[in-house]
Amino acid sequence: MAIKILPARLANQIAAGEVVERPASVVKELVENSIDSGATRIDVDIEKGGSKLIRVRDNGSGIEKDELGLALSRHATSKIHSLDDLEAILSLGFRGEALASISSVSRLTLTSRTATQAEAWAAYAEGRDMAVQLTPAAHPIGTTVEVVDLFFNTPARRKFLRTEKTEFSHIDELLKRIALSCFSVSITLRHNGKVIRQYRSAKTELQIEKRVAAVCGNNFMEHAVSIELKHDDLKLKGWITTPDGARSQSDLQYCYVNGRMMRDKLINHAIRQSYENALRPEQFATYVLFIEVDPHQVDVNVHPAKHEVRFHHARLVHDFIYQALSDALAQSIEIVKPSISKSAYATEPVGSDDYSIRESAPVHQPQHTRSNSSASTQAWDSSRVSSGHSRSSSPTSYPSSRPSSVVQKKQTDAYRALFEPLASVVDKSNEELELDASHQEADTAIAPASGLYDSTHESSETSITNLGKALTVIQDVYLLMQNEQGCHLVDLNKAEALRVQGQFNLINGDMLKAQPLLIPLNIPMSAGDIETLTTYQKRLLTLGIELKAKGKSSVMVMGVPQPLRQQNLQQLIPDLLAELQKEQNIELPLITQWLTSKIVVAKPKYSLSEAIQLVAELEQIWGAYLPYHQYNWIQPVNFSESIAALQS
Repeated sequence: MAIKILPARLANQIAAGEVVERPASVVKELVENSIDSGATRIDVDIEKGGSKLIRVRDNGSGIEKDELGLALSRHATSKIHSLDDLEAILSLGFRGEALASISSVSRLTLTSRTATQAEAWAAYAEGRDMAVQLTPAAHPIGTTVEVVDLFFNTPARRKFLRTEKTEFSHIDELLKRIALSCFSVSITLRHNGKVIRQYRSAKTELQIEKRVAAVCGNNFMEHAVSIELKHDDLKLKGWITTPDGARSQSDLQYCYVNGRMMRDKLINHAIRQSYENALRPEQFATYVLFIEVDPHQVDVNVHPAKHEVRFHHARLVHDFIYQALSDALAQSIEIVKPSISKSAYATEPVGSDDYSIRESAPVHQPQHTRSNSSASTQAWDSSRVSSGHSRSSSPTSYPSSRPSSVVQKKQTDAYRALFEPLASVVDKSNEELELDASHQEADTAIAPASGLYDSTHESSETSITNLGKALTVIQDVYLLMQNEQGCHLVDLNKAEALRVQGQFNLINGDMLKAQPLLIPLNIPMSAGDIETLTTYQKRLLTLGIELKAKGKSSVMVMGVPQPLRQQNLQQLIPDLLAELQKEQNIELPLITQWLTSKIVVAKPKYSLSEAIQLVAELEQIWGAYLPYHQYNWIQPVNFSESIAALQS
């Protein structure tokens, strides 16, 4: 068959197949054009789900009369003029295909007026070749695009449209995404003449958070953690939620690259990996994230509909996002008063004091080099677990349900009154777990790492052999439990340290499994660090820490065990090697003690469900080797005096 150049009309309709998938695609292109024109107000009118009418009006800069007809031509744009422009795109639209493609499958009217024109002009095109009709019109400064009878001349495409309700829901969701990316733009959405959404412009932090709440819901902001950090030309800001804000579907996942809506596989993987151990398989993370990168370092000209991008330094972007979100999740464990009153968005009051929300706190920038401050590390012979800057984000750390606050409060008040004489014993909520630094090897099935828990070193005279049933939480950090021998109190912060330590135990002498990183992490190191790694490499591998020297100036982190998955490895690994340099021939028990000290953070308050989940995991991890009689983490409670007083 002979090779021929396609007619302009057919070429436009082929292009429309890539750009105009459904009415929401038309709205996306038109609203993005309005934003690029500098508009601060955009009105979107829809009829019959967009199949009958799509009208987008803005107060932007407008289009000159002489350029109206050209605007409907294919590959006509004011946003790029050279290859250099293409390599550093900051506008949302740039292909110059949208208006031409839309006009080829609809009846399109483009009306516009600039500040320098005395009157407006309208350009009309109706699914035909490049013929455009220009007529005078009445219009304020700005532009209006009317798209009538979408796909009227392509019945095969029209029959694939869904119901009016479904098509409008896609438009509604699209404008939600745009509303989150352009806080300074007011957007109004009408359907069949009725106002459905009205997003007011937001300039202050409070207004911005109200707008996020309007799009994502009050529950999102109640569990939101604010993020804002920078590394060289990479910037990340926005909000993620703690696992309490997770959903059963992925409908609250908004990500933007240089202001452009994005569903990029690399970014999605980094986010999923940061939540990997915090969510159950059926849960989905929720977030609103804005990534800013040097436009020369990202290629947005990858997908016809601009849904994907390609980063020139993909691994750096992935690790930056993963580390930032991991740190934010680790730091969000503390339950504190929110920075903005819930009444700012909520429509219903909080049920009780026990139902508290987490503060939106900024996350510190991850460091790529080791700090020289000696205060940032802890001596190997220390006998206490210090409060680090991060916490393991296992499912225990993020309970997905809350107990009945009314019952919880009544039980707590009753037992608190009953145990008032014990205040001198249980008021040490910030006391850190004392660990024995003994180098003894265990003579049981648990290998050397369990030497810290040698059962021959009793620290109490208790005869407790099992934890039994959980009753209530006393003074926020002590769990009252009951077994066949009576009642006892469990220090939950010390129990948390035992849980983490138990994850490092080597059962039957086996090595801990190293969970490989999708993209190995490259960390700059000194020559001394590299030499230390050579000495301890096999020992660290036993604990599941897989490190490889890369030349004489950096180390590649290939994999880490489960307890370290959510830690700031860019800081932890250099600190670990620095500690190993201080002493000679450090054994595994001391290494695991140091790692535990970096993971565990004292928690000021536990709910009953959190406490129950913690002791359940503690028993599961340790099994028969749970050290009931060491480290003063469990104490019996004697009710005899209280009972005698009641009987007198």
